[in-house]
Amino acid sequence: MKKVLVLEDETNIRSFVVINLRRAGYQTIEAGTGEEALEQLKKNPDVSVALLDIMLPDMDGFEVCRRIRAGNSRIGIIMLTARTQEMDKVTGLMTGADDYVTKPFSPAELTARIDALCRRTGGGGETPADAGEISQPPFLLNTRNRTLEKNGQRVKLTQVEYSIIKLFMDNAGKALSREEILDAVWGKDYFGEVKIVDVNIRRLRIKIEDDPTNPTYITTVWGYGYKWGF
Repeated sequence: MKKVLVLEDETNIRSFVVINLRRAGYQTIEAGTGEEALEQLKKNPDVSVALLDIMLPDMDGFEVCRRIRAGNSRIGIIMLTARTQEMDKVTGLMTGADDYVTKPFSPAELTARIDALCRRTGGGGETPADAGEISQPPFLLNTRNRTLEKNGQRVKLTQVEYSIIKLFMDNAGKALSREEILDAVWGKDYFGEVKIVDVNIRRLRIKIEDDPTNPTYITTVWGYGYKWGF
């Protein structure tokens, strides 16, 4: 049974989320503060997805996200954001979140997002024929371990970032639309916004480009999408 950490300081909202996740077949771990969430993750290293509220009594959800990402690139992270706070969505993604859900949300929407993220972070998706390496100097992608190296140095990627890089490497030199990237990485049933692609690309460029402001590996195809620039 997949474990989900629910970090939410408002008890009634947390209970509502937990009840619905348990109905959907998830095991839940609860936390009301950032410190408590980090402690729970130490005790439960097998958590698949962390659901993080932003407004908390101690550190905010962005700081919790940063600290989780500093030690764990594989866990899925979803931020709970207020509908009016557009910058929260971008900030959450830039600090390492994989997705966001805006309040108020329906149980069905939240469960669908967690389901999709569990599928992506499950480490599956590779057939034995695929398992191996993709070499496009200076990059080496190991599809068995789902890791990336640049000039022999490991680049820490989230599972979503890995999926984007693999998609690019499999389609080197081909322009991919934002919608194609969204469908391939987040799934055709994803009903979020296409800008999640742009923010993840921005985050990836910071990690892999020599100069993120003048990218040479992931180039923009204006009005369309992106291209792996080989």
